[in-house]
Amino acid sequence: NGSRPRCAASARIAIAMKRNPQLALRLDAATHATDAPWRAGGTVVYLGEALTLVLDTACRLPERVGTELHLPLPPAATPRQIRDAAESWQRDAAQGVFAAIVQNSALAGRPRIVLTFGRRGDWACCAEGELRCHWRLIEQPRAVIEQVLSQALARQQAAPANADLFALV
Repeated sequence: NGSRPRCAASARIAIAMKRNPQLALRLDAATHATDAPWRAGGTVVYLGEALTLVLDTACRLPERVGTELHLPLPPAATPRQIRDAAESWQRDAAQGVFAAIVQNSALAGRPRIVLTFGRRGDWACCAEGELRCHWRLIEQPRAVIEQVLSQALARQQAAPANADLFALV
């Protein structure tokens, strides 16, 4: 009896994922606990790969070296400082990766890339000449990011620019 609600819930999730493929990304996305181990040797996800955090006072800016992310922080840095530095690097990297993908896209109308931070909504959507992307999309593999951005750009091109809301209803 206890498994019946779980099966029904799974069926509803599967149906919702067919209707909205971005829901699958939301369900598969890495979740970050607020008490995550933000320390030297901890990890962050970038383009589907785990990068090991290295506190390195010799570097001036955060830098990816192979599978390591070198942060310009002292060994005594607080977890909050480490998190802020790592996520700042991820957001900067996301901006560059997303812009490169859009530039290489055949569908691109060259929208301006804007990073979003909300807990709800799509991973990517176009509005008023902007491509709004959730910054944590950078944690997904590049192929997934390309698919999400191309779908958002395709939806933008498919929607008429001056559509009458009441004509669509």
